[in-house]
Amino acid sequence: MTEPIISIRDVSKTYKSGLQALKPTSLEINKGEIFALLGPNGAGKTTLISVICGIVNPSSGTVVADGHDIIRDYRDARKKIGLVPQELHTDAFERVIDTVTFSRGLFGFAPNPAHIEKVLRDLSLWEKRNDKIMTLSGGMKRRVMIAKALSHEPKILFLDEPSAGVDVELRRDMWEMVRGLREKGVTIILTTHYIEEAEEMADRVGVINKGELILVEEKNTLMRKLGKKQLTLELLAPLTDVPRVDGYNLELASEGRQLIYSFDTQADDTGIASLLKQLSERGIDFKDLHTEQSSLEDIFVSLVHRQ
Repeated sequence: MTEPIISIRDVSKTYKSGLQALKPTSLEINKGEIFALLGPNGAGKTTLISVICGIVNPSSGTVVADGHDIIRDYRDARKKIGLVPQELHTDAFERVIDTVTFSRGLFGFAPNPAHIEKVLRDLSLWEKRNDKIMTLSGGMKRRVMIAKALSHEPKILFLDEPSAGVDVELRRDMWEMVRGLREKGVTIILTTHYIEEAEEMADRVGVINKGELILVEEKNTLMRKLGKKQLTLELLAPLTDVPRVDGYNLELASEGRQLIYSFDTQADDTGIASLLKQLSERGIDFKDLHTEQSSLEDIFVSLVHRQ
């Protein structure tokens, strides 16, 4: 049994205006996993992260990070956490190496030039170490934010919408680095609405909508459970009406040239063989067929709409 590195118990947040940004939420995040928090804009992702990182005080509930209560043992808890926020805010007139070194000192850690150099090299920032931040591109500034978050060797790393406004090359570098950190035992929590990111990287997925955590599941289980497969038949001759075949829900597409059958990937019998036999008996011939599995994005959209 993996031990949780973060335990969230009945945490909620209601602002003075009466806005409930987060309904009571309980969640455990395991040591060394990559956990993706998915949700539309305004769903409560950043609020939940801000509570765990001690930036926003919860209205109720407790959070323990690596054995430290984030309110009672704020300093010790915060030392364990690195946060890469959504907004790029960093001192424009500072040199890259100075801002990253200073960030380490803020958490009370002794200087470690070798560690700072390694972080900057991993993020392709070493050549830019003496440049002022104001001279960097948006993608490079994002790299500086990541370097600052890693300066004090945190055990838990939060990436809040890490790919927002980031070029493809940085995205690739970033995922390479995230995988490397995970191999060293760092726990990574990311919020994203680039769902392919979660699909590629995450071990588990949490879906949050309207301040409520509506589902937490192993990514592969989620895709198996809620994933549908579609069989598309390219017909030899177009049809004007959907053929009635007992027990099958079929639909026409591409002006009658395609017949589509959706089936459950979990079912013991997908029913494809019987369907093809019945269509053939009715003189409906096809020249090609292919299957597609729904992506995490399809599942996410259907979950949020269902709610």
